[in-house]
Amino acid sequence: MANEALLIIDYTNDFVADDGALTCGQAAQALDEHITQLADDFIKAGKWVYLPTDVHQPNDPYHPESRLYPPHNIKGTWGRELYGRLGKWYRKHQDDEHVVLLDKTHYSSFCGTPLDLRLRERKVDTVHLAGVCTDICVLHTAIAAYDLNYQIVVHEKAVATFDPAGQVWAMKHFKNVLNARIED
Repeated sequence: MANEALLIIDYTNDFVADDGALTCGQAAQALDEHITQLADDFIKAGKWVYLPTDVHQPNDPYHPESRLYPPHNIKGTWGRELYGRLGKWYRKHQDDEHVVLLDKTHYSSFCGTPLDLRLRERKVDTVHLAGVCTDICVLHTAIAAYDLNYQIVVHEKAVATFDPAGQVWAMKHFKNVLNARIED
């Protein structure tokens, strides 16, 4: 089925690496191999891989996250680069028309981006979610996908967050409120 897309959300050095500005640490690092394998599987099946990736400008006093979090994912910095194996995978596949890195400036991958339009152009009706943070950007992306009438699949072994309680709550919310299918 080519009507599915994998969204790998915010899997950057700042959110994953030990010395990232807003890192989920080892919980996120443990996802690297699984996320990269999912990306490979989607490409081999002729499906789409989107990498909606948080981007910020330095010293932006107008962005609401500036009051909530330390500076992170600043455009053009090491922190904004994709982490580990996935970063290498992306560099290898970045010229493939089925692989798209997409800048986003809000929690939801759909807010202020052309993601919905791109998915609909490609007749995608099911989005698979992976990345970080489960209870923030992955959750807000799932809510938007639900509101836009996409089928949602959350890969439980491909999402992580800062707070174990937030992880448990979000996984229940995906299943019980958004009718998402949960897979490994």
